Amino acid sequence: MIKVQLKKLSSQARMPQRMTEHAAGYDLYSANPVPIIIQPGCLQLIPTGIAISLPAGYEAQIRPRSGLTVKYQIGVLNSPGTIDADYRGEIKVILFNFGTAPFTVEPQSRIAQMVIAAHEVATFELCETLEETNRGDGGFGHTKH
Repeated sequence: MIKVQLKKLSSQARMPQRMTEHAAGYDLYSANPVPIIIQPGCLQLIPTGIAISLPAGYEAQIRPRSGLTVKYQIGVLNSPGTIDADYRGEIKVILFNFGTAPFTVEPQSRIAQMVIAAHEVATFELCETLEETNRGDGGFGHTKH
């Protein structure tokens, strides 16, 4: 278990919360003081009212909530969004309305989930050739399942 420092930036801010014992993600809540309407085909940047400080070697991934997607066709653009360990600004979530009806983000709504993940630092080595594989350079849609 790691410790993540969290600062509330707004009186509307709520602590991220795991909804079940084994949940990987922490629900994020909107910190908008008034309802925000997202029209079909449009996006809105939704404040959470929180900032965090992660230990080096970790990131916070911002992901959609499946319930919002299935019920209302609301997704998170730039998903997963990455909060780096050196970012200290407010976490904001880019919600997009993929549906056909306006969607209202009420104050303190669960809008996304945040997963804390370790990551590696890589060094890149320039080379002339790469190790061969069966897949080779087969890209998008190359498998026929």
